[in-house]
Amino acid sequence: MRVDRDEIAAALDQTLLRPTAGFAEAAEWIDGMRGEGFATLCVSPFLVPLAAQRLAGTATQVCSVCAFPLGYAMTETKAEEAAHLVELGCTEVDVVMNVAAFLEGEHVFVRDDLRAVVDAVRDASDGKAFVKVILETGLLPGGDAIAAASRIAVDAGADFVKTSTGFGPRGASVDDVRAMRAAVGPDVGVKAAGGIRDLPTALAMLEAGATRIGTSSGLEILSAVER
Repeated sequence: MRVDRDEIAAALDQTLLRPTAGFAEAAEWIDGMRGEGFATLCVSPFLVPLAAQRLAGTATQVCSVCAFPLGYAMTETKAEEAAHLVELGCTEVDVVMNVAAFLEGEHVFVRDDLRAVVDAVRDASDGKAFVKVILETGLLPGGDAIAAASRIAVDAGADFVKTSTGFGPRGASVDDVRAMRAAVGPDVGVKAAGGIRDLPTALAMLEAGATRIGTSSGLEILSAVER
């Protein structure tokens, strides 16, 4: 199977979310990623203005995270944070679902919580920015729960469903991605994230139905394509 480097790069959200990564490290990192063709660079919220400035004029967009990594912030707090991220330069916001409420069966609450974020992002961006909902699949009890959470995210208006934060009990799996794709159908994005560090794993996720890969190992993945 032939793998096209540019197509793989365009499917990657290259990520820097380590809690120890500050302004100086991020500036150097962003500059090193500018010409690689990634879909987005995903950075911590306080780094969004820096990323927006340094990625100006490139095709790579700015992504950040909301209510990260636990998802249990108040709805109003989530919505305000998401809107502010867009105002600072984000075109994609990855928000963590309230897993505790979902596991207790409070699905209407979860949907409305996420819808507030979706509405805030769309209002702040005139409908141009995307929302990805992180399900934290490692905390969900199997494929049926993953499918149910995916459908709730779609009902809330999400553009993507996403597997994991990378800070949970495990990362993405092919089975997670298949369950999510089957639940959301062909028109909603699926992002696999968490523990994807090499080209074979990334390709397996794409084959299972992912349309985006979140990784901190984008350069390593692309170097394997080039070989």
